[in-house]
Amino acid sequence: MDTDFLLVRKMRQGNEEAFDVFVRKYYGEILSYCRFRCFDAESAEDLTQETFLRFFANLSEYRHMGKAKNFLYTVAGNLCRDFYKKKKDVPMDGEGLEAQAPLGEDSLEPVLDRAVIREALLKLPEEFREMIVLHYFQGMKIAEAAEVIGVRVSLAKYRLREAKAQLKRLLE
Repeated sequence: MDTDFLLVRKMRQGNEEAFDVFVRKYYGEILSYCRFRCFDAESAEDLTQETFLRFFANLSEYRHMGKAKNFLYTVAGNLCRDFYKKKKDVPMDGEGLEAQAPLGEDSLEPVLDRAVIREALLKLPEEFREMIVLHYFQGMKIAEAAEVIGVRVSLAKYRLREAKAQLKRLLE
């Protein structure tokens, strides 16, 4: 039986240990996703915490259709979209991709590469950027990413293909 299904069932019964296990299991993934989406470590932390709060607040309404992880990504994605609507400008202070890798003496080139990639990602339309982040940075299969963003697999494939083509043009 699916461990997430069991965890959700226990959480609905008020089992605090199940809450802890669930958060530990997915916190890092959701935080990483939020960092890629908002490029601001502090905001990503806030969005991650809000994702779990919303999931838990709506637990009684959650129907175990699909993976709980995908539902978390959907909540996080919606929160990130709302974050952009409120903020309207993305900080370019090195808090996003660079914050995920330690700097060493010989690491200037990878940081510059990440900065170039970050700039290119920001130029993509939101729906294309989201597919790149979910598939390549979060390691989701196309079908999982499609479920997270609420589109058909064929549209997810199209968006990924177009995103790669646009990124290629931007990075040339």
